[in-house]
Amino acid sequence: MNTVEQNAAQDRPELQKAIQEFVDAGFAGIQMRVHDERGEWVGSAGVRELGACAEPPTDGRFWVGSSTKTFVAALVLHLVADGALALDAPVVDHLPELGLDQRITVRMLLQHTSGLPSYTGDLAPDGTFVPGIPAMGKPWVDNRFHTYRPEELVRFALAEPARFEPGTDQSYSNTNYTLAVLLIEKTGARPYAEQMQRRILEPLGLRDTVVPGDSPELPEPHAHGYCRYQDADGQWQVVDVTRQNSSLLIGAGDLISTTRDLHTFFSALLGGRLLPAPLLDEMRTPHGMLGYGLGLFVQDLGPDNGGITIVHHNGGAPGGYGALMIATPDGSKTLTAGLTTGDAAINPTLELPQVLDRLIKTVFCDEQPTD
Repeated sequence: MNTVEQNAAQDRPELQKAIQEFVDAGFAGIQMRVHDERGEWVGSAGVRELGACAEPPTDGRFWVGSSTKTFVAALVLHLVADGALALDAPVVDHLPELGLDQRITVRMLLQHTSGLPSYTGDLAPDGTFVPGIPAMGKPWVDNRFHTYRPEELVRFALAEPARFEPGTDQSYSNTNYTLAVLLIEKTGARPYAEQMQRRILEPLGLRDTVVPGDSPELPEPHAHGYCRYQDADGQWQVVDVTRQNSSLLIGAGDLISTTRDLHTFFSALLGGRLLPAPLLDEMRTPHGMLGYGLGLFVQDLGPDNGGITIVHHNGGAPGGYGALMIATPDGSKTLTAGLTTGDAAINPTLELPQVLDRLIKTVFCDEQPTD
C-alpha cells in the first residue's frame, strides 16, 4: 500500500469511534486492525497499563483465548488432507487408552457435538454454572501459574457424565479441542507446538504467534490485562494477570498472537491457501444451534444488514484478555482485535454483545455509528 492509500485508509473516524465504545463499556484497552476494500486501518483506544496514559500498542501481543480453536481445527484438517486422519473416524481408534465412547468422531470434536463435558465447567439445564477446574475469579488468579497436561484435562472431563449421546446435540466444550491436541500429537508423531509451527505458522510467516506451552511470559510489546474479583470479605481486588500459564487451555485457548498475525492467518485460511477447497467448505458449513462449522462460527447478519454472512471465532483468556477474529467467508474483509480488562466497576462482558454488534455493523455493513 502506498502512502496516499494508507493515509486514506486511516482517515476513518467511524472505526475509532466504534473501538472507543469498548473502552466506554469498561474495557481497559483495545487494539484493532481492519482490512477491506479501502485498505488497512489500525488503531487503539484506552490504556496500555492502569495508572498510565499510553494507549495499547497496535502491534502488541496478547493471549487470544478461544481464537486458538480455529488454528487447531486447521491443523487437524491438515492431517486429514495428508490422509493421517479421517473426519468421520472414531477418535478412540487413535487414542484407545482414554476409553472414549467409540461413537465420538474427529468431526464431532471440531464441531462440538461429541457430548463431552468441558473441564472448565458447564451450564446446567437450569442455567446455573457447574464449575470445573478453576478458570475465573480468585480461584484462577491463585492458580494461574499451575501447569496442566492435556491428558490430565481430558481425564478430568471424562470423569463427569456425558452431556448427551455423541452426535445428537451440540455444546461448546474446551475438552474437544484439548483432545484434538492429543489426536494431533498421536497421528502427526510430533509435539503439538512443533506441528503448529511447521504446518501453519512458518508457511504463513506468523512470527509473532506462539504456542507458549507452560511459559507464563507474554513477549513485549503488550498491554497489561487485569482480573477484578471480590475477596472473602467482599472487597474488590484488581490483579495484574499479564503473566499466566495457558496450559489450562491447551488447544482450546493457549495461543499468543497479534492483530496482524490473526489477519494474515484468517485471510489465508479463508482464501484457500491452507486447506483443500472441500475441507475449507466443511469448516464454513454451520451446524447445530451454535451455527458452528469446524472451528468456526458462521453467522448470517440478517436481511436488515443486507443478508451479509460473517465467519468468526473470538476468544477470551481466563483473566484479562480477549480477541476478535471476524471476516467475510472468503477472507477479503477482516477485523482482528485484542482486548484487555481493567478495574472498571462495571463488568465489560455484559456490554460486549451490544458494542460488538455495533462494531460488526460498522465494519461489515458500512453502518456509521450514531451519536
